[in-house]
Amino acid sequence: MEFDEVILGRRSIRGFSPEPLPRELIRQIVSLATRAPSSMNTQPWHFHVVAGEPLNRIRAGNTERNLAGVPASREIRMHGPYDGVHRERQKFIAAQLFEAMDIAWQDKERRKDWVLRGFRQFDAPVSVVVAFDKSLDHNDIAIFDCGAVVNCLVNAAWSRGVGAVINGQGIMQSPVVREHARIPDDQIIMSCVAMGFPRHDFPANDVVSTRRPVEEVVNFVGFDDP
Repeated sequence: MEFDEVILGRRSIRGFSPEPLPRELIRQIVSLATRAPSSMNTQPWHFHVVAGEPLNRIRAGNTERNLAGVPASREIRMHGPYDGVHRERQKFIAAQLFEAMDIAWQDKERRKDWVLRGFRQFDAPVSVVVAFDKSLDHNDIAIFDCGAVVNCLVNAAWSRGVGAVINGQGIMQSPVVREHARIPDDQIIMSCVAMGFPRHDFPANDVVSTRRPVEEVVNFVGFDDP
C-alpha cells in the first residue's frame, strides 16, 4: 500500500478470524515497527508475542479476576476517568460501535459482553504485549517512544492485511500477563495489541473513528501565507 492508504484506511479491528498468523508475517510486521523513532536511539521497547494456550490462559485469568472484582494492576500510571471534551469523544466512538453492533444503551447484558470481549483481547489469535526496560521507570520519554513503536506496529500490520487494536483492557491484570507471557521482572508492561486477520462479517470492523479537523488542532506561527 501507499503510505496515505495505510494511514487513511487503517481502523481498529475488534473482530478476528480464528486463522493463525504466520510467525514470519509477524516478524516482518515487528521489523517494520522497530523503525519507529526513539529518543537518542534508546529503543526501550520489548515485544512479547503470545498465541495458543498461553494466550488462552491470559484471557481466562484477566477475565476471571476482573469479574471477581480484583483491582486493576496496570504497571504504568493511569489517568482515571475522562471528563469534558475527552469524555465526549470517548462516548462518541462507543456510540458508533454500539450502533454498528446493534447494542442498545439500556441492554446491560450485551454491553457487558462487549466489555468481556475486551478482557479477552477480542479473541484475537495473537497478542503483542509491549513492555519497556524497568531501568527507565518514571521516564515519560520511554513511554512516549513505546507509543511511537505501537503506532508503527498497527500501521505495519495494516499494510500487510493484518488487523489490530490497541487493547489496554487486555493487560488490566498484569500478574496474569506477566506469568503466561513469561515477561522478565526487569521489564514494565505498557500495553498490548490484539492482532489477526479481520473478520469481514463483523460490523464493528467497519467503524472509522472521527478526527478533529486540522484547523482545530494546529497553531501556525511565523508563516507569511494565510
